[in-house]
Amino acid sequence: MIHVLLVDDQAIVRQGLKALLSLEADLEIVGEAANGREALLITPNAVDVVLMDIRMPVMDGVAATRELLHQYPDLKILVLTTFEDDELVQQAVAAGAVGYLLKDTPSEEVAQAIRAVHRGYAQFGPGILQKMVVAQPAPLKPEIPPGFKELTPREREVLVLIGQGANNREIAEALFLSEGTVKNHVTNILGRLGLRDRTQAALLAVSLPLERD
Repeated sequence: MIHVLLVDDQAIVRQGLKALLSLEADLEIVGEAANGREALLITPNAVDVVLMDIRMPVMDGVAATRELLHQYPDLKILVLTTFEDDELVQQAVAAGAVGYLLKDTPSEEVAQAIRAVHRGYAQFGPGILQKMVVAQPAPLKPEIPPGFKELTPREREVLVLIGQGANNREIAEALFLSEGTVKNHVTNILGRLGLRDRTQAALLAVSLPLERD
């Protein structure tokens, strides 16, 4: 069972998410908060994943993400956003959020994203990552790491798909590999490029002129 905390300033949004996600047998909504400060008051011992609105009064999703992860680094925080929130999304990722979705994402995809981040994967909504990188000034784009030339052709293919927001299962299907093999490729990519996590790999991938063979 995955225990989820809903954080959104709109009660109707929380109610809708709770009603839809409660239909999933492996998800349990264990708490709700109307802003980041309320989220901090909820003991997260029983919380696995936080579904966090990014724009809220009192304390927004960026500040809440930063503080929650400072206190409880094992939490997985999935940010809900819109296309207009690029700068805040970047700040949330920098603060440690492991994924973000558009607010109009279908409930079944939200459920899949919750499961993905709970398993340790990053989760990117369609088009948001690419839009974020394109919007950055050129000096902020990451330089090519020295280890990039050490990547195998297959690892470069995996990196491209990470940049497109694909999870391990989707990469495995696209490249006709097992999920275990994809996981090993991802581990090798992070190690060779000196990256902390999949989010950094995705940001790098969409900022480089990579193409699948």
